[in-house]
Formats: sequence, structure tokens, C-alpha cells
Amino acid sequence: MGEIIAYRAWRVINPPWPWSGRLHSVAVREYVWHPDKPASGDVRTHGIYSFRDVIRSKHEYTYDPGVDEPLLFGKVKIWGEIVEHEEGYRSEFGKIASLDYGDPDLLEKFRKIYRVNQGLPGTLSFKNRAG
Repeated sequence: MGEIIAYRAWRVINPPWPWSGRLHSVAVREYVWHPDKPASGDVRTHGIYSFRDVIRSKHEYTYDPGVDEPLLFGKVKIWGEIVEHEEGYRSEFGKIASLDYGDPDLLEKFRKIYRVNQGLPGTLSFKNRAG
């Protein structure tokens, strides 16, 4: 199977937490998404989870991760071994392709760090007040 574009959320952790300048997995707070290398995981145990359909807010997320920190939402390129599920995928590798929804200031900050959405007009963002 080739590369697939899917959708997911990332957690924003504020200092003084280690790696606070990077996005983290929602479910596994300690898992850091680095800008210059793909995220990876063994699909037999966990892998990189993503959704088939667009998610734009915590409200649209299909489970409650119990997260108080802000979330950013966007596209992820996934590849390698991929297991398909009813709502999405679990893949061996993933890389942030775009950051599309969430707090505008955080989107701007993390788009620069991950070098995504650069120079794209009309990229959507909003403040998620509903929680």
C-alpha cells in the first residue's frame, strides 16, 4: 500500500514539560512528533493512529482523551505497514502534512516549526471555545 493522507489531532504541551516546543500524541503524552523525522510505531501493538474523515475540534473527536491542553488538527501522511479500521488507520509511519484547525496563534507557531501550510492562502483556523 502506498502513502495515504489521513487526519488526526496533536496535543500542545506548555513549558516546562520537556519537548514543549513540539507537538505530542493525544493519547500518549510522552510521544513527541519531531519536525525532521517521521513518527513511527509497531502496528502490532500501537502504531500511528489516524482518521479517515476530517476532524476539526475536540467535539468531532471520536473519543474523549481527557486532555485539558489545546489540540491542533490537520492532515498526516501515513505509510509502511497500515492496518485499516472502521474509522481510520494504524500505520507504521506518519509525518505531519498540514495543520489546519485550532487556535490561530498556536497554528502559526507550529506551522513554522513543522514547515507546513507555508504560503497557502485560505487555510482555515478557529478558536475552539466549545472544548
